[in-house]
Amino acid sequence: QVQLVESGGGLVQPGESLRLSCKFSGSAFTRYTMAWFRQVPGKEREFVANIRPFGSNTLYADSVKGRFTVSRDNAKNTIFLQMIALRPEDTAVYFCAASSTVILSTMRTSSAYAYWGQGTQVTVSS
Repeated sequence: QVQLVESGGGLVQPGESLRLSCKFSGSAFTRYTMAWFRQVPGKEREFVANIRPFGSNTLYADSVKGRFTVSRDNAKNTIFLQMIALRPEDTAVYFCAASSTVILSTMRTSSAYAYWGQGTQVTVSS
């Protein structure tokens, strides 16, 4: 059974940086497209970024493009989300997700991902 465990969240000030990690276990990591989503109370889960199995293709939400970078280490079954120039509107619970069947047209859709972590809180506030 696939399991995902996020870490690295916390409280930072606007303009600061943070790096999230997501450890994958339970299956062949390189079969999976991995993604980050985020959610604030009362709103739908929002796509942030994803990365294809061998890291050659990535996709970002317009709101984070140029500030966030997704990467993966296939030897360690881990993905990362490097976040710089954080803004208060980046405050959310960040979730890691995995899919072995997602296609290009649905990559930004949360329902396309079968496996989810428990989430890690990121708070950007002065």
